[in-house]
This record gives sequence, C-alpha cells and structure tokens, in this order.
Amino acid sequence: MLDQDVVDAFNARPRVDLNNIKTMSASQQDRVKVWGSQAENLLSNREFAMFVHQFRFEMIDVLSEIRTHTETDNITRVAITNQLAGVDSFIALLKRAKYMKDRVVTLQEQKLSSKEPGL
Repeated sequence: MLDQDVVDAFNARPRVDLNNIKTMSASQQDRVKVWGSQAENLLSNREFAMFVHQFRFEMIDVLSEIRTHTETDNITRVAITNQLAGVDSFIALLKRAKYMKDRVVTLQEQKLSSKEPGL
C-alpha cells in the first residue's frame, strides 16, 4: 500500500519541459529550482555516486559470470540490463532536473537584467 506522503509527493512533482518554463508562475519556477537543487545535491554527493558505481560494478560482475545461453541465463541477462538501464534513467532524471533549474535561473536573471535601467 502506498503511503500518503508518496502520493502527495507524486502529485506535487514539477511538470516541466522547455516549452513551458517561460509561462510558469514564480511559485512554479521556485518549485523547479528546489527540485533541481535537490537533484544537484544528489549528483554531487560522493557517497551516492560511490553506491551507484558499486551497484553498476556488481551488476557487470553478475553479467560476466553468466557463461551459457540457456533460457534462464538469457532472462537473467535481460533483467540485469533492465536494472542498469533503470539506474541510467534515474541519473538522467537528476541531470534533467538540474538542467531545468539552471534554465529557470537563467531566465529569471535575464528578466531582472532587462528590467534594470541602462547606464
């Protein structure tokens, strides 16, 4: 059963793409910045990176230990490949969140600089 906090977090997740950043309200842009900052913190966390790489190495070790091509071994290969792809997709999500945060920050800085009177 899903915890209510998980449901609330899912419903509150930022829905952002490059086409709607400029039309977002200030509060939505702030949520994207918080989301991106959290992702950036994970990406720059040395312990997190160590565990991600450790997981990848372990999965590669398991793959290299499979020597035959039975149906069970092939199913295991596909499962391990899917797990590796899932980790890569998760890292790509974090990188995308950071990129979106950077885009919002850039747009906000451009708006501020265009409002400042020229010298």
